Amino acid sequence: MNIYLLSDNFHKGVINLPQIEVKYRDVDLDFTSYDTLIFSSKNGVKSIAEKNTDWKNLSSFAIGNPTANEIIKLGGRVEYVAKSSYGNDFAKELIPLLKHKKVLFIRAKKVLSNLEKILKEANINLSSQIVYETVCRKKTNEKFKSNSIFIFTSPSTIKCFFKNYEWLDSYKAVCIGDVTAKELPINVSFYISKIQTIDACIELAKTLIKQN
Repeated sequence: MNIYLLSDNFHKGVINLPQIEVKYRDVDLDFTSYDTLIFSSKNGVKSIAEKNTDWKNLSSFAIGNPTANEIIKLGGRVEYVAKSSYGNDFAKELIPLLKHKKVLFIRAKKVLSNLEKILKEANINLSSQIVYETVCRKKTNEKFKSNSIFIFTSPSTIKCFFKNYEWLDSYKAVCIGDVTAKELPINVSFYISKIQTIDACIELAKTLIKQN
């Protein structure tokens, strides 16, 4: 029984089957008008890291530890890490922290949460900039064994997987969170990790193998 991680992040004991690729936009950003940045993914950090070093002087708010770690790795300054990995909850956490600040949300072309809307309705001085988008990778010739377990790390990975492959009843789906799980077809049963990290999803998948 194989565990497939639908991401290009290497983890021991699983087979990587990345479904999406990131296309960065060539955007000229002027950070002098802001004092705070919001990042909802590592891709947002990577997209601006080499363009202009001025971003490193601003306070950064990150949706999770992986994003925060990327900010630190690339020389930025993390002021706050979200308690929740869900965009809407993150936005509500930010409201009291962003009063009287000039904020720039570094975002993808498609954002599933209402983070931007929630903050603007709370009268936060917020602007946003699309710096990247995700697209589906081409189908591979991978042959999946029966009872394989697939770890879905985002709604986009689900969209791309089901565009390319047929789902068999013997397969099992592990999702990193509720937002991701909602994108699965209604006929697919699934398990959700209690902790929203890839490592936790892998441990859950290993537990499912032991139960068989």
